[in-house]
Amino acid sequence: MTALRPERETAAGGPVDPLTDPLPDVLAGGHSSPWFRAEQPPQQGEAHDLPAPQPPPADPYAQLPPDAYAAPPQEDAYAGHVPYDGGPGWTGSPEPYPAPEAAGEPYSPVPEAPRDDETMALRTADPARTGEERDGTPPLTATATATAGAEGGRAARRKAAKRNARPGGRRGTGRRRAGAAAPETAGAPGGDGEPPERPRTRVEARRAERARKPSAATVASRAVGELFITIGVLMLLFVTYQLWWTNVRAQQQADGAAHHLQQDWEQGKRKPGAFQAGQGFAILHIPKLDVVVPVASGIDKQRVLDRGMAGHYAEGALKTALPSAKEGNFAVAGHRNTHGEPFRYINRLTPGDPIVVETQDTYYVYEMASILPQTPPSNTAVIDPVPAGSGFTEPGRYLTLTTCTPEFTSTYRMIVWGKMVEERPRSKGKPDALVD
Repeated sequence: MTALRPERETAAGGPVDPLTDPLPDVLAGGHSSPWFRAEQPPQQGEAHDLPAPQPPPADPYAQLPPDAYAAPPQEDAYAGHVPYDGGPGWTGSPEPYPAPEAAGEPYSPVPEAPRDDETMALRTADPARTGEERDGTPPLTATATATAGAEGGRAARRKAAKRNARPGGRRGTGRRRAGAAAPETAGAPGGDGEPPERPRTRVEARRAERARKPSAATVASRAVGELFITIGVLMLLFVTYQLWWTNVRAQQQADGAAHHLQQDWEQGKRKPGAFQAGQGFAILHIPKLDVVVPVASGIDKQRVLDRGMAGHYAEGALKTALPSAKEGNFAVAGHRNTHGEPFRYINRLTPGDPIVVETQDTYYVYEMASILPQTPPSNTAVIDPVPAGSGFTEPGRYLTLTTCTPEFTSTYRMIVWGKMVEERPRSKGKPDALVD
C-alpha cells in the first residue's frame, strides 16, 4: 500500500489552505518548483518506506521586482552589426530558423546557450572601461565577438560589442558610438583577425601629404645625381667616338684616298713634283704590321692626320726630302691612337723589317735600323738629313716615322728610322717584301 503524503501544516500545526499556500502543487505530482525532479514512482501494490518529502526551497528571485532582469540603459551595441551566422538552420535571411513545415523535417529546438552568471544580478555600466579590460585583455575582433556571443550569452556579446565599438583600446578617450564603428568593423576586409585601420583626420592627411613631398635637399640631390649620370653618359659616348668611330671613319677615308690615288696613277694624272697640302702622292706599306696607308703632303691635323693618312714633313723648317731624292731623309708622321691609328704598333718593329714606299713609278724599299722609344716633341733633330740619335753618321737615303707616346697621350714622341736598300721601278713588278 502506497504511503500517503502528509498534509502540510501551518505554524500553529493546522492544515494549510491550498488557496493561500505560497507554493501550491499545481504541477503533476504536487510540485511546482522548476528544480524538482520526480522520483521513480512506486509500483502499485507495493509498500515502500519512503522518507517524508522536504518542502522545496524558497525561490530567491521570487520577491524581486519584474524589471530585475532588465538590462541597464545603454547604447545599442548591435546597431549595424552583421547578425550571427553560425547557428544551426542559418539561411542568411532575417528569419534564422525556417518553419518546420518549410524545412520538411521534424522541428528540433536549438539548445539554449549557457547562462551567464552576470545576468543573475544587477550591475552598473563602468564608464572607465573602454576597448581594453582592466586586467589587460586586448579588445576582441569581429570573429572573437561572434564566438564569445555564441559561447557566453548575451552579456558576453555585449562586452565584445563594446570592445569592437572602441578601436584602439585607449583609456580616457571617451565613448564612440557603436552605430558608427560597427559598419567599419563588419564591412572591412580585416585579414588575419586584425581590426581595420582608423580613418585619417584632416591634420593627419596634411602631414602625410607633406611627408610624401620631397624636401629641397632631396630635390637637389636628385638633380646632382641626374647631372652626374648625364655627364657620365656623355663621357662614355665621347670615348666611344674617339676610340671606335674615329677609327672607322678615318679608315674609310684612307681607303678611299688610296683607291683614288691608284686610279690617278693608272690614268697618268700624277707626275713627280711638288704636291699641294693634303694631296696624296704615295702609299706606305709595313708588311709586318699589315699596314697600308696613303701618304699626303703636310702634317695638318684636320686635313691629313685625322683622315687616317700619314703626313710628309714638307713645309717650313720641318721640310724633308722626297723618296726620289738621291740623298736626304724622308720623314712622315701618323697617329698612334684614334683616327685610323696607322702607327699604333711601330714599336714592334725590329732591325731588318722591310718598309716600302710606293709611288706612281717606283717602289722604295727600306729596312728598319733603330728606334728611339721616347723624346720631347721639340727634338726636331730626329728628322735632319743625318738624323740625330739614329746611329747614322754620314748622309744617305733615310726614312723616319714619328708618332705620339705613351698611348692615348701626346706628351712625347716615338721615332723609328730606316735605310733605303732597294729602288725598284713599277715596270719590274712588286718587290719581294710585298710579294711574300
